[in-house]
Amino acid sequence: TNRERVFLSHIPKPRLKAKCKRYLQENTVGIQTVARMDDLVKFEMNLDPPSKELEAYAREHLDEDPDTKLQVLAEFRDLIFERGECSPHRLDDDFLLRFLRARRFVIRHAHRLLVNYYEFKEKNPEFYQDVYFDRLTAIGDADLISTQPFHDQHGRRMLFYRLGHWDPAKISTRELFQATLVALELALMETSTQILGGICLFDLADLKMKHVTQLNSKIAAQMIDIVVWTYPLRTHAVHIVNQSPVFKAGYSIVKPFMSKEVRKRIFFHGSDMKSLHKHIDPKYLPVRYGGVHPDYSYGGWVDYIRKTPSVLSELRDLGYTLEEQMNAILV
Repeated sequence: TNRERVFLSHIPKPRLKAKCKRYLQENTVGIQTVARMDDLVKFEMNLDPPSKELEAYAREHLDEDPDTKLQVLAEFRDLIFERGECSPHRLDDDFLLRFLRARRFVIRHAHRLLVNYYEFKEKNPEFYQDVYFDRLTAIGDADLISTQPFHDQHGRRMLFYRLGHWDPAKISTRELFQATLVALELALMETSTQILGGICLFDLADLKMKHVTQLNSKIAAQMIDIVVWTYPLRTHAVHIVNQSPVFKAGYSIVKPFMSKEVRKRIFFHGSDMKSLHKHIDPKYLPVRYGGVHPDYSYGGWVDYIRKTPSVLSELRDLGYTLEEQMNAILV
């Protein structure tokens, strides 16, 4: 539109994409319409070591003490061998730190999380086998799942779901889980996300009974397992927007599997975006939620995996069989 062209014409041509990103963050608050800017925002993980600020945060909030960290890692490793409850594919410091950070460096709790992580993989091999890039891209094209290519004001990763866009006849629950787990694994490669955690947002606009009927008790239990008990990612909040009466039926299925601690992290906003903005600054949100950004496609992350051998290799080491195309005829 003309408004979009006018908006884009005022964007300078910086030499670095970081400058462009900063310009957008500082100058787009209040803009109600923006053009797609996937080409201006870089889809990539921050794989750098933690900054001094992150180290200070981890020390204060996660009890990660640089003076005792190596000793804690050694004790954690010894406990894994002593108990023999799982056989991790990796025992290096970087991998084990994910679990210690998720459980505030309490070794027995980190060990329980590690065991749960591998038990979940053994019980649900279908989530890790035959993961097809074209199917992940299809989920992105449907605007069903998206992960912003930047963090919120607290440095946390954001994972968005628009379940009303889900066509169960074309995208299976298995594929939804696969896309979710790949997104989580990517996030966990970042030291910053291991330390600062993430948030989820579920947009339930257009949710229908055909969606709710897919959420049987087994799937509900698997969802809670992923968010709370099996993955070393600290989920600080789950935001629900645009919920309808149909949602109550689905929530009644999931609620019995939630602890009081989990329920405290769930926030219901309905259509009140100002309520959501009390938790997430609008300059980090899409326009549809009162923010300033376009809807960034999950497909951007799929392309990033394809183009980054180290990330692709790590996902395969984690047990994912990632393939380029699905051989079967798709519905």
